[in-house]
Amino acid sequence: MLFANAGVSFNPHPWRFQPHPEVWMLLVFLVGAYIYAVRVIGPRVAPQGSVISPRQTRLFILLMTLFWLATDWPVHDIAEEYLYSVHMVQHLVLSYFVPPLALMCVPEWMFRLLIGTGRTYRVVRFATKPVVAGVCFNLVVMITHIPKLVNASASNGLLHYSLHILLVTTALMFWMPICGSLSEWQMKPGGKMIYMFVLSFVPTIPAGWLTFATGSVYRHYDTPVRVWGISVLEDQQAAGGIMKLGGSIFIWAIIIFLFFKKFIGDFHNQQSYLHKDRMPNTEIVGSAEPLMYEDVTRAFAQVQPAKEE
Repeated sequence: MLFANAGVSFNPHPWRFQPHPEVWMLLVFLVGAYIYAVRVIGPRVAPQGSVISPRQTRLFILLMTLFWLATDWPVHDIAEEYLYSVHMVQHLVLSYFVPPLALMCVPEWMFRLLIGTGRTYRVVRFATKPVVAGVCFNLVVMITHIPKLVNASASNGLLHYSLHILLVTTALMFWMPICGSLSEWQMKPGGKMIYMFVLSFVPTIPAGWLTFATGSVYRHYDTPVRVWGISVLEDQQAAGGIMKLGGSIFIWAIIIFLFFKKFIGDFHNQQSYLHKDRMPNTEIVGSAEPLMYEDVTRAFAQVQPAKEE
C-alpha cells in the first residue's frame, strides 16, 4: 500500500531493502580502475619507488567506504524519500568529505596522466582557480536547495543523478586549491585559510532559511510516513543545522589546523629547556675536539720561557 501526497507516492515501509546496482557497478569500476592504474600503469610511468604510498592506500579505502555508505541503502533511500536532514548528511559527505579524500589518494603521476598537457589540462586548471571554483561550488549549493528543483529531482532519476554529479564535480574544483594532487596548483597556507573562511559563510544562507521556515519548504518530504517520529518542521530545522554547523565545523577545523601548522610550528620545542640533542663540543670547550691533558702539556712545552730583564 502506498500513501499519496500531491501526486507523489510514498511506501509505508521506509526500511525495506532497495538494491542499487548502479552504485555497485560504479564502486567496482572505481576500485578496479584504481588497482589497475597502480599495479599496471604506475610502475611504467611513476618515479622509481613512488607509485603509491601506504597513506594514499588507506585514504582510498576510506573514500570508497564513505562513498558506498552515502549512496547505497539505507542512507540513499531515507534521504531521497523521507527525511531531508538525511539528504543533507548525504550531500555533506559528497561535497566535504569525499572530494578531498579523492584528491589526496590520487598520486601526482596518476593525476598528470589523467589531465595530460593539452586542452584538458588548461580547462581543469582554469576550473580549479580559487575564484572560479569557489563561485561554481557555492552557486551549485544554492541551486540544489531550490524547492522546485528538489521536488523534481526526487521523482526524476536522471535529474537526481545529474545534480549529484554536478555537486561532486564542483566540490572537487573547490578542494583542488586546498589539497589537490599538484602542489603548484595549491595556494599558500595563508591563502587557503582566507579562501575557506570567506566561502564558509555562503551555505549559511539556505541553512538559515531552512532553520527558521515556519511551513513545509519541500513538498516531497511532507509525507505521512515519519521516520523516527521526526516531524516535517523538525526535519527541516535539523537539515539547516547540519548544513550550517556540519560544513562550518569541518572547514574551521581545517583553518585552525593550518594556522597552528604555519604560525605555531615548532614553537613548543624551541621554547622548551629540554633538548634531545647533546650540546656540541664547541659550546663546551670552544673547539671542535675537546682538549686532553697531553695536548695541554705539549702546548706548554713548546712555549719559550720569558726572559728576565
